[in-house]
Amino acid sequence: MLCLLLALGGCASKPAPAPPPPAVLTPATWQRIDQELIDASVGAAGSANDYARRSMRVWKEQVQQRTEQDFIPWFTGYWTQQWLTLKVAWYKLDSGEGREPAEKRLGLYLQEQYHERVIEPVAEQINPESIRDRASELYVQLFGQQLPAIIQRYNAAPEQVSQRLNRIPAIHLGPPDARNASLYQLLRAKPLEQQPAWLALREHLHEQASKGPGRTDVGLSSVATNASEKLGATLAPRGIASAVASAVGKVAGAMISIAAAGYGMVTHDREQPQMVEQLRVILNVALNQEWQELMENRQSGAMAGVYYLSGQVEDSLLGSAPRVEEQQEPLLIRLPP
Repeated sequence: MLCLLLALGGCASKPAPAPPPPAVLTPATWQRIDQELIDASVGAAGSANDYARRSMRVWKEQVQQRTEQDFIPWFTGYWTQQWLTLKVAWYKLDSGEGREPAEKRLGLYLQEQYHERVIEPVAEQINPESIRDRASELYVQLFGQQLPAIIQRYNAAPEQVSQRLNRIPAIHLGPPDARNASLYQLLRAKPLEQQPAWLALREHLHEQASKGPGRTDVGLSSVATNASEKLGATLAPRGIASAVASAVGKVAGAMISIAAAGYGMVTHDREQPQMVEQLRVILNVALNQEWQELMENRQSGAMAGVYYLSGQVEDSLLGSAPRVEEQQEPLLIRLPP
């Protein structure tokens, strides 16, 4: 028994075998590594897309819910219609040379109200811009998580892989050079917000997204055109100018009573259900179109950052031949035991 214990103790004290030295990688091996890096990029982009799509569905549901609870009741309410009638009257009276037509001014007012009542409150919890930023971060994170397995599979020296990653441009928005970053630099940045090129990319995507009106704004413009025509027709027969002129200097209640003279509560109650349904259809169609645009637009949508990064990375890997050059500080990659 004593001999057996001594023998086992001797075996236990033997050091673990040293890992094999890094392999000498041939050009053909580097091509296979590049293909695995491309596959890693595609996989990371796919997972980021799943996240963006799920999150955008939540955003859309919240926008629809708040539209139903706040904007539609507000717009179709009796007193709102009276107020809008007065606004249309004033717009028409104040439609001199160089002034926008009444329907366009009403459209801008409705868009402002929609953003204040719907878009901005929802944005406090979730919004397409934050989803776009998070999807981009997720792409970089998931790409980096796949590197240890690739290094281990080919027994590659980490510093050689770091050199390869440093030749892959992930962000190219310069000059200046601070607006450019390699994939290696993004993977090393902890957190990403410390990387100037990353902030430049977010700014670039924000500028792209701010160009042009959203689909809901376009839908509200059509609502404003119809409303302007309808509300303008409800003014008292004595004419728009006299209606507004007689309201000048009066208290708010007197102003509203002028509009109410041409648009009674009984008429409103009769027409409100149809008004609600028409507005609901217009806004739902516009929101569905906007959601589709936010998911598919490669320049400004929820996946725009991922499309930009993955495009840069994959195009570079497909278009350049790998080669080992100067020593590069290795990227700290934790290999599994």
